[in-house]
Amino acid sequence: MARICVFDVNETMLDLKAMAPAFAAVFGDAAVLKEWFGQMLQNALVATITHTYADFGQHGKAALDMVAQRRAFALDPAVRDQLVAGIRTIPAYPDVRPALEQMQAAGLRLAALTNSTHAVAHAQLDNAGLLDLFEAVLSADAVQRLKPAPEPYQMAAQHFGVPISELRLIACHAWDITGVLRAGGAGAFIARPGFVLDPLAPRPDVVGDTMGAIAEQIIASELGG
Repeated sequence: MARICVFDVNETMLDLKAMAPAFAAVFGDAAVLKEWFGQMLQNALVATITHTYADFGQHGKAALDMVAQRRAFALDPAVRDQLVAGIRTIPAYPDVRPALEQMQAAGLRLAALTNSTHAVAHAQLDNAGLLDLFEAVLSADAVQRLKPAPEPYQMAAQHFGVPISELRLIACHAWDITGVLRAGGAGAFIARPGFVLDPLAPRPDVVGDTMGAIAEQIIASELGG
């Protein structure tokens, strides 16, 4: 049986760089976007490792407060919230929908699995024009544990009634791929510009530079061509 294909959302399918103009308008520096998202991921990982929980949106606001403080910038809470909310409307990379349609046409079952709350993820995929391609939109918030903890991947497998070995995560983040592999699932790493695999972690059997290349390899691996 072909594995269920679950896709990470932010940076894997949706282009976070679209938020750069808004960050540049507030801070005078578009590079704050990358600093903010990196800080948010760090905060989320620390919380997960230390077995505490806040949803991804809360981490986003806290991280932006930290970035502003680091830069001695007086950030109005309303402006902060507006910047963070911008993640709901970022577009898909051009290679995403054609690849998803190819996988769906081949008979693969597709779902999204994200650290964002379900409401945010649903809005993101709807605004990006991808929602109709997914059988399910799953959020780590449902288990109060963020990826790369094993619980979100296990939850996704349970949702479909399959063992974790029958789940394949497609993501551009090395930590996400490592998480699913160490939980017992399979991975597919899309090497978006600037993203690389961790040399100390297990290597997934599918690696590609575009979603189209990923789709072709998964179809060949799961369906024999």
